[in-house]
Amino acid sequence: MATPEAFDAIKEALDFSWSETEITYENDGFEPPDTQEPFVYVEVVGDVIEQDTFGDPGANEWVEEGAVYLHVMVPNGTGSRDARGIAKRLTDLFREIPIGTMHFERMSIGSGDPGRNFPNFWAMTASIGWYRRDITGT
Repeated sequence: MATPEAFDAIKEALDFSWSETEITYENDGFEPPDTQEPFVYVEVVGDVIEQDTFGDPGANEWVEEGAVYLHVMVPNGTGSRDARGIAKRLTDLFREIPIGTMHFERMSIGSGDPGRNFPNFWAMTASIGWYRRDITGT
């Protein structure tokens, strides 16, 4: 999983900028709406945390890399067009806009996955690769 700093930065950006659909995060107790309205399930994962040393002991830069998975959930049987549009608008929120020490790159809608069925919903996943640099070593 990603560090709390990475998760918090992404959550704050989405909470501030996104109002089109409900958003839920990993293990937050969200119940899918009875009305079959689209919503977004967000996962923030970390791939690696690496150290770069700059000479003096303690003068280190830590680089954390990961991905945000934005699972756009739409009612089963309604096609993929709405999910693709929502996914595009979500990725646009992070395009060329760093958040603090986080930078976003490698965006994809679908990433080769055809979408998946869940009870009453179908998911189209947008993914965004990110990295974060931290001179303080956390």
